[in-house]
Amino acid sequence: MSAQGTRKPLGIVSAAAVMAVFVGLLWILEFADEASGGRLDTYGISPRDPAEVPDIFTAPFLHASAEHLSANSIPLFVLGVIAAIRGLGKFFAASVIIIFVSGTGVWLTAPTGTVTLGASGLVFGYFGYVLLRGFADRRPSDIVVGVIVAILYGSILWGVLPVDPAVSWQGHLFGLAGGIGAAFMLRDRRPRELR
Repeated sequence: MSAQGTRKPLGIVSAAAVMAVFVGLLWILEFADEASGGRLDTYGISPRDPAEVPDIFTAPFLHASAEHLSANSIPLFVLGVIAAIRGLGKFFAASVIIIFVSGTGVWLTAPTGTVTLGASGLVFGYFGYVLLRGFADRRPSDIVVGVIVAILYGSILWGVLPVDPAVSWQGHLFGLAGGIGAAFMLRDRRPRELR
């Protein structure tokens, strides 16, 4: 017997629509930030300042420049679509976990006097999530997707190394950790099929 859940996959078209709206929102925020002379950038994460804790949840939606957002937009869209295909509930839960883990890691470990913002923590988080979701769910099709994602995007793992002081390797590393954690925290707990 097999147990089927009531949750249905979102589908690639719906997942792409969700991510198009999300990336579009990031661009609207960036245009508003540039029009205001960068005032929204103050909502990035300043480490170890208790007043900055709420900025853990605003920083992923803001970018230092249009070039910064351009660098994040395509991988965010592609990996986000793959992450969202299994359903909006899991996608939003995974996103919250990734944002919290990435932002908290930055808040705890980033150098004093820095401000960290941008969606790259989500990019690395979605990468880790789709990479290991198939193993966590024991779903062969998602394992294949994870292998393909590893082949296409595996080179981003260099971003977790502290090689460029202008890049938040902390956000990348903790975003990846958040995505891996989300894959296991949100795994399907269906009974295995008996044969």
